[in-house]
Amino acid sequence: MASSHSVLVTGATGFVGSVLTRQLVDAGTDVRIFRRDTSSLDLLGTYAERIDHAVGDLRRARSLYEAMQGVDRVYHVAAKVSFARGDRAAVRRVNADGTAHVVNAALKAGVDRLVHTSSIAALGRPPEPDGAIDETTEWQGLPHRSAYARSKRRAELEVHRGIAEGLDATLVNPSLVFGVGGPETNTRRIVDAVRSGWLLAVPPGGTNVVDVRDVAAGLRAAMQKGETGRRYFLGGENLSWRTLATTLADEFGVAPPRYTIPPSLLRVGGMLAEGVAALTRTQPVLARTTARTAARTYRYDNSRARAELGCTFRPFAETARRVAAVLSGDAPTP
Repeated sequence: MASSHSVLVTGATGFVGSVLTRQLVDAGTDVRIFRRDTSSLDLLGTYAERIDHAVGDLRRARSLYEAMQGVDRVYHVAAKVSFARGDRAAVRRVNADGTAHVVNAALKAGVDRLVHTSSIAALGRPPEPDGAIDETTEWQGLPHRSAYARSKRRAELEVHRGIAEGLDATLVNPSLVFGVGGPETNTRRIVDAVRSGWLLAVPPGGTNVVDVRDVAAGLRAAMQKGETGRRYFLGGENLSWRTLATTLADEFGVAPPRYTIPPSLLRVGGMLAEGVAALTRTQPVLARTTARTAARTYRYDNSRARAELGCTFRPFAETARRVAAVLSGDAPTP
């Protein structure tokens, strides 16, 4: 593998990382992925045979350093997304401690550049109720912020610590990512709930959504054009949960949700879902922290990514159309 063109991708077997890896290979980039020995290669498909594999664990710093030998650039995409109370320690170890290990390994290996994949969860909340959130919105360590949000915020601080120590790095903050991915992703659960036709009610709030292909393209643009230490919000449309669900329902040909869940009932549902998940050792379909967020409307501004990185973002209707076509068997699985 030619070091002058090689990149390392963590999280390459996951939802966003697999799409990024495919795009990089299609662009003629020599790619090495960093994965666990138990990772499924299903989302990579035949691309798994066209890349180099480094097996290790984010929690083992030495395995990261070894994987970065002969590598110029690193995309850190790996993360644990969970809102289950029992996963709090694991979320911290993977997202915060794991990022610290990535930063340390990159510094030690002399990597030219790092792009860190953060989240909108690490952004602040607007001072005004109807204000738009962007990369400059200050973080507030409010008690109700989830363990996941706190872990992603701490991961960002680790990247900035690395920058202070000489690392060239930039950060991206994707919004709620939709696309064709594994059934274990949070957004796939939303898609499946709508597709079943049994989703009768939605939360009253709203959020920002983005196509996974646009996130992968944004990561590549950040590597090429992103300013050191600067954040870039990667998000498409600001939608209400009702509009989001109705758009998906229209594409699947099922009835859209008819009712709106009151915030008080949403919070109770989050508590009950957490209890059921704890007993069954599964991911909760709703949690207290996500219930609070879903009850509110948050708007985001993607001006910086469009102006500085040249990013473009598909309308959600296009994303929903593609997801429905693939899951309905009318289009091939990518």
